[in-house]
Amino acid sequence: MGRKKKEQQQESLKQNPVNETPEGGDSAEYEEMPDQSEQIMQTGSVTVTKAKHVIHCLTIVGQIEGHYILPPQNKTTKYEHVIPQLVAIEQDPSIEGLMIILNTVGGDVEAGLAIAELISGMKKPTVSLVLGGGHSIGVPLACSARQSFIAPSATMTVHPVRMNGLVLGVPQTLSYFDRMQERIVRFVTDNSKISSKDFRRLMMNTGELVMDVGTVLDGEKAVEEGLIDHLGGLSEAIACLYEMIEGGDGGKKTAQKAAKGRRTAKAKGGRQK
Repeated sequence: MGRKKKEQQQESLKQNPVNETPEGGDSAEYEEMPDQSEQIMQTGSVTVTKAKHVIHCLTIVGQIEGHYILPPQNKTTKYEHVIPQLVAIEQDPSIEGLMIILNTVGGDVEAGLAIAELISGMKKPTVSLVLGGGHSIGVPLACSARQSFIAPSATMTVHPVRMNGLVLGVPQTLSYFDRMQERIVRFVTDNSKISSKDFRRLMMNTGELVMDVGTVLDGEKAVEEGLIDHLGGLSEAIACLYEMIEGGDGGKKTAQKAAKGRRTAKAKGGRQK
């Protein structure tokens, strides 16, 4: 029975090959369309073309890899892959907006800041969504989009800059750490609603983490502190991005409606439908 079914599938493929040009379509244009599954496997991103608007989804997961190659067992996001993608997205007239999905433990500070600066400098509408975690240098990355969302179950860890390897115990090292820390504080406060004083307070908190200095924020607390703009999931983030593309109020109306719905559902003890 299984063999007969397989033969039928092969016969169907012969009659309707997958690479056949659609009826009435432009063969040259069709051939240039990238295979989405291959794009996801190679770069962790995908361009959605069969929806209301053409948006590019970029995922930043695992550890941000910088100038040094991490061990092969580590799940990484390579900045030399992400940077050209961002340039291409900004220059491509067919792409209308960018969705950034984050689930990262952090990583190389300068590589993370470089990606964050590129995103914040884009003219196209950008929305970030934190799922799972947006820790360490993931905080500036989450703040870099025009509108940021975080799932209620997600967390964000804010802590001071640390460095691996050889560290010289001289005043110049401390000065370098201070300058690097200031770059992160300035970027986060310029691209979010949190003040420099409050961000430093979260960063230098000694009463929460057992083996470290800093603060862990859940979704609601991250919004309350002003690090993230809105509490929400994928549907709210996409609706916000669509509203920005269509020239709305920057997606604020959609985000406020979603937040109101979640509060109502929470008050009733159920989930928003």
